[in-house]
Amino acid sequence: MAALLIWQLTALQLNSLLLPSPVEVIDAIGREYANGQLTEHIGATLVRVVISFTIAMIVGSIIGIAMGLLPTFNRLADPLLVLFLNIPALVVILLFYLWIGLSETAAIAAVVLNKLPNVIVTLRQGTLHLDPGFNQLAKVYRLTPWSQLCKVLLPQLTPYFLIAARSGLALIWKIVLVVELLGRSDGVGFQLHLAFQMFDVITILAYSLSFIVIVQLIEWGILQQWERRQQRWQQPEAGC
Repeated sequence: MAALLIWQLTALQLNSLLLPSPVEVIDAIGREYANGQLTEHIGATLVRVVISFTIAMIVGSIIGIAMGLLPTFNRLADPLLVLFLNIPALVVILLFYLWIGLSETAAIAAVVLNKLPNVIVTLRQGTLHLDPGFNQLAKVYRLTPWSQLCKVLLPQLTPYFLIAARSGLALIWKIVLVVELLGRSDGVGFQLHLAFQMFDVITILAYSLSFIVIVQLIEWGILQQWERRQQRWQQPEAGC
């Protein structure tokens, strides 16, 4: 509330089109929602975020865990991993649009490839720091591979999954906006591009704040809940 109050007072003081007041922005959000544009474009962006996030987390986790468990694979894949970590996101996006075309496939692939290295690094580090005592305990009790996965490996990696998910969400939606700005005909990024061309600061802020609120709700409703429960695996009744 304090931030909104400061924003409102500053906007009134400056009286400039470059800094609209929160009241004007909220009014713009209402108008865009009423005509259906807000839900349409935020929905398109959210779908891309969810698909890209899911693919990057699944593939990146598998590769990261494999690199942590298999030293030879880790040595062979590490140079390629470092390369992808240092390629600018914009370069990847442009190349995929040139190679595949201005398609949804190119957009998703570019976002996934930009996030994938971070997930791999995080899960590799987590796997390298697994407690060997739990593995020895699993051998003593002759746990099945599935039980070892559910009760030994994945529970220890839960904090690293959470780190990868939280950083991934923060990164992916920003990259999705760039992808939409450069080569899609819908989504928040596309609307920001149109608003920029019209020098429409109110619309830029309206769409930006709307999507930021949604991302924050995902953080509060899913990731923080997951964080609070990440130690439940230590309880005897916890299962896979």
